[in-house]
Amino acid sequence: MSGRSDTPECLPKRIRAGKKARSKADDATRTKRSVAEFWTAACPTQTAADNSYLCGKIAVMIVITGAAGFIASCLVSYLNEKRFYDLVLVDDFSKKEKAGNLEGKKFTAKVDRNVFIAWLEEHHRQVEFVFHLGARTDTTEFDTAIFDELNLHYSQAVWNTCVAYGLPLVYASSAATYGLGEHGYNDDHAVVEKLHPLNPYGVSKNDFDIWALKQERQPYFWAGLKFFNVYGPNETHKKRMASVIFHSFNQISDKGSVNLFRSHRPDYSDGGQKRDFVYVKDLVKVCYFLMQHRKDSGLYNLGTGEARTFYDLASATFEALGKKPDIRFIDTPVDIRDTYQYFTEANMAKLRSIGYSEPFYSLEDGVKDYVQGYLMTGKSY
Repeated sequence: MSGRSDTPECLPKRIRAGKKARSKADDATRTKRSVAEFWTAACPTQTAADNSYLCGKIAVMIVITGAAGFIASCLVSYLNEKRFYDLVLVDDFSKKEKAGNLEGKKFTAKVDRNVFIAWLEEHHRQVEFVFHLGARTDTTEFDTAIFDELNLHYSQAVWNTCVAYGLPLVYASSAATYGLGEHGYNDDHAVVEKLHPLNPYGVSKNDFDIWALKQERQPYFWAGLKFFNVYGPNETHKKRMASVIFHSFNQISDKGSVNLFRSHRPDYSDGGQKRDFVYVKDLVKVCYFLMQHRKDSGLYNLGTGEARTFYDLASATFEALGKKPDIRFIDTPVDIRDTYQYFTEANMAKLRSIGYSEPFYSLEDGVKDYVQGYLMTGKSY
């Protein structure tokens, strides 16, 4: 456990400014004792005196849900690089396969997702920003009750709690909301209710977007990020749902060749299916930008704005490994064939229009960094 640097320059201007000034009466009743008890339980190596000190010291904490998962654990790393250490990580930490994603990272405490809402209600005065990135993301799961519980109702509870206590919120939506792209891939609020996602996961994400847009009471700043095809370190635990790059690397290592899904549509060649592949390091930069920006609320696409083929992706993986491509084709599994997206490409004009100007990794550069920096070394980010 480690606290944030006290150097004010390490904080964005808006965060340094903090929330509205609180009265001495508020400070006197901000549940210091219960906070101290929480730190003692969460960090048993700390003494009660240490934790009482922390209660008086901590004024700026960033909450990250889904923290042991793929994207959120990378956000933890990026925030650490920016010298943010007062992070509260929320997840189901019983899943041992995710434990490696948090090794070596600095944070204040872990909170089980089942008690997070109650925790936030009690400790909201110590929280400055909420990243709600936790979700059930398995596109092959068809039990809608699971998605209703984790992706819809839980997200509604997070939203409502942020509204109640004046907390800014960034949450994970998905490009899966766009379905077959009948209405394009534009993050226009007017089309959200017209979208037809292809699986229960996409439906749950779109249902929450629809719900959020209809709310009269909203966080003073909020953003829903429609993640496109994300790849990068810390996705090993996703197994079948990990990126094609991850699976390509393993196939090349095992047998020297890669199997891609054959096209089952006449308008696409085998391996010619296109997706907007975006490197996770770009995603976390956008999250950081929005944490500083805190205006222009709404839904935002988060891809690169350039669709590339799976054949390009596999070729880039061979190139990163210094090997000659050997790409083969297999039938798309029957259980996902009818709901398989053949093309996605984010319209990124909206994010650019609010001031985000950083370049995105090219597919080749992103794959090279991922393969050589993480997959070949076995390191996490």
